[in-house]
Amino acid sequence: MKNPYIDVPKTLLMRPMTRIQLSLMMFLQFFVWGAWYGQMSKYLTVQLQATGDQVGNSYAVFSVAMIVAPFFVGMLADRFFHAQKVLAVLNLLGSAILYGLMQVKDPGQFTWVMLAYCLTFAPTIALTSSIAMRHMSNPEKEFPAIRVFGTISWIAVVNLVGWLEVGDKVDIFQISMVSAAVLGVLAFFLPATPPVADGRVGFAQIVGKDAFVLFRDRSYLVFFISSILICIPLSFYYTWANPSLTDTYQLAAPGADPAGFRVENKMSLGQASEVIFMLLLPLAYRRFGVRNILVIGLLAWIARFLFFGYGDGLSKEWMLYGAILLHGICYDFFFVTGMIYTDVKAGDRIKSQAQGLISLATYGIGMFLGSLIAGKVKDHYTSTGTDGMAVTDWLGVWTVPAGIAVAVLAIFLLLFRDDTRKSSGAAT
Repeated sequence: MKNPYIDVPKTLLMRPMTRIQLSLMMFLQFFVWGAWYGQMSKYLTVQLQATGDQVGNSYAVFSVAMIVAPFFVGMLADRFFHAQKVLAVLNLLGSAILYGLMQVKDPGQFTWVMLAYCLTFAPTIALTSSIAMRHMSNPEKEFPAIRVFGTISWIAVVNLVGWLEVGDKVDIFQISMVSAAVLGVLAFFLPATPPVADGRVGFAQIVGKDAFVLFRDRSYLVFFISSILICIPLSFYYTWANPSLTDTYQLAAPGADPAGFRVENKMSLGQASEVIFMLLLPLAYRRFGVRNILVIGLLAWIARFLFFGYGDGLSKEWMLYGAILLHGICYDFFFVTGMIYTDVKAGDRIKSQAQGLISLATYGIGMFLGSLIAGKVKDHYTSTGTDGMAVTDWLGVWTVPAGIAVAVLAIFLLLFRDDTRKSSGAAT
């Protein structure tokens, strides 16, 4: 017997008003996120004089929340409440926590308050996607047109932060706080999205236990481990790219106001390149195959970190732009291709659990470890200059993730074989 709480009436799915509502929801979701995520390290370093370790901890709690989020959504939100109401409450609660976060002046205390906030924010990432897809008759074709507003939003808010020259100020959290409050109110007026789970959802189902069968395939196991390991360099990028670029331009122009370097505006080019390479990915996938695309992605990771390390704000500024623009290849050619590869290897029966498992492993475990390591590496390469100010050897810092990417590439080349073109892609 069909559960009446599962299906949304198909005739109402993509009315113009519904499309506008879902697009606005996605735009605000990423506006809330983009306002602070890439800039938090600079705020902590400049305003709270946080150590690298403390900054790493503050990013690591986001990964902790990403690990917890599937259990909250799967065991509670999907079973008992309308998704749009859960989204509303979480955003309003998160907005209140952000107000408290702005009052914190101790970097150690900041980490704990950030954990509280992330526990309200992380579940909304899955909720917004779920709400959007529930109101689509063909999510594979319709979802990208809604999801693209998230990327547009990230580009917009990062540029806003740059134009306002508040990348190292508490204003980044104020922007996020107001945006979360707006999304919280608007979420109550989103199309009704009732509970979908009509049976018991357990721990094994959420962690994707059925997808463990994929580990019998050596190549998929190599890919899975490589995905976790490459998240360590990814964490370096999200944590330290902004402060590194700021310091590099400051070295080239001593005495200049760092806000005038427009680092946030420059970094928004990374999201623009992500859109471009996302569009090119289907063509590359057909021409080169999974293995070659993943290798190209890993080579791009190595190149971007070397560019960050050796670039400067003068004659080698092109390297800094290159490092930013490589974000599209780095992310799309490895992570998005990895999602496609996982889908093909898993088949229809377990692909949802397989995608959940790889997300939990990468954005949870991988980036948690990466954030902690990135913080400690930055402290290792930071010393006190003759003027008493902290000085960071950014070449030393960026050499570490480059080295990790080289190691992952070596493992991948030796052990990974792509058999997706020879098989049906169904896991047995």
